[in-house]
Amino acid sequence: MTTAKSALQSVAFITDEVARLVVFRLDEHRYALPLAAVERIVRAVAITPLPQAPAIVLGIIDVEGSVLPVLDIRYRFRLPQRAIGPDDQLSIAKTAHRRVALVIDEAEGVIECPASAITDAVSVVPGAEHIHGVIRLDDGLVLIHDLEQFLSLDETQALDQALSQEASHAH
Repeated sequence: MTTAKSALQSVAFITDEVARLVVFRLDEHRYALPLAAVERIVRAVAITPLPQAPAIVLGIIDVEGSVLPVLDIRYRFRLPQRAIGPDDQLSIAKTAHRRVALVIDEAEGVIECPASAITDAVSVVPGAEHIHGVIRLDDGLVLIHDLEQFLSLDETQALDQALSQEASHAH
C-alpha cells in the first residue's frame, strides 16, 4: 500500500524533501503550480477565439511565434466567470505534451515547503484529478494543480483537433 507521503515524494517538483511552488490567486482563493512547470508570468493580452475548442479553452495567443491555448481555470474550479482585464496575468506553463497559458488574477510568488507539509488531494478532494495536493500556509490553504491531469482525455482530443484546424486555416 502506497502512503500519501511516498506517493508525493515521487512527484517531479519535490526534490530533497522540498517542494517548490508558484502561488497565484483567483478571486480570494490561492492555488499553486510546481515551479518546474511554470516558464514565466506575463501580463494578459488579447485572446483569439478558437472555434470548436472545448469549453475550458478561452482561445489562443502567440508567444514568441508559438501558438498557445489559453485555459480557463475559473471554469475548471466552477468560479464565477469574468472578463479578462489589463491587470490580469497569464502563467505560461508546460505539460509533458504542450505549453499552455493559464489566466490568473495575480502571481504571489515562489514558496518552498517541506514535502511532508503537502496533504494528498485524494484524501481531501476525492475525484479531483487535476489537484495534486493541498498545503496549509500561515494565512490559509493552497490547492496545488497537476497540469498533467488538468484536461480530460476528451478535452485534450478536442483541443488537438481545434488547434490542427486553426493551423490548416493559417496556411
